[in-house]
Amino acid sequence: MTQVAPKNFAENRKARHDYETLEKFQGGLVLTGGETKSIREGGAKLDGSYLVFHGGELWLPGTHIKPYSKAGKSEGYDPIRSRKVLVHKKELRYLAGKIQEKGLTLVPFSLYASGRQIKLSFGLCRGRKAHDKREHIKSRELDRQAHRVMRGEDVE
Repeated sequence: MTQVAPKNFAENRKARHDYETLEKFQGGLVLTGGETKSIREGGAKLDGSYLVFHGGELWLPGTHIKPYSKAGKSEGYDPIRSRKVLVHKKELRYLAGKIQEKGLTLVPFSLYASGRQIKLSFGLCRGRKAHDKREHIKSRELDRQAHRVMRGEDVE
């Protein structure tokens, strides 16, 4: 039986370039019904979002989820409100301790479906400096060229 990869509804592609991922995690999001439907039709953006601890809980501010297109006018809806991230208590304590270390932060990567729920993929990351980004790009290009040579493709 083959396993189907989950469909990404929103992705923070710049985060993978700007940060070095040390560990990956996943958590559920507390959403309204309209927000869930909006995410499923592609109405979410993770650009500029981040994860913070507030009151012993993990929150996701900065994520933009537009109102559901087929719903009527929703008075007082805030598309960039903070949303609670649900993780196991053991993981929550672990992450709270880890982000106290200098230079570590929690960065959201993508929103995807797991059954009927919307899940958030995020990571414990360390920021990359400009020269680290250049080295990463250079090593990735060298790997691509090596694979092309091994497959027998013509390399410039």
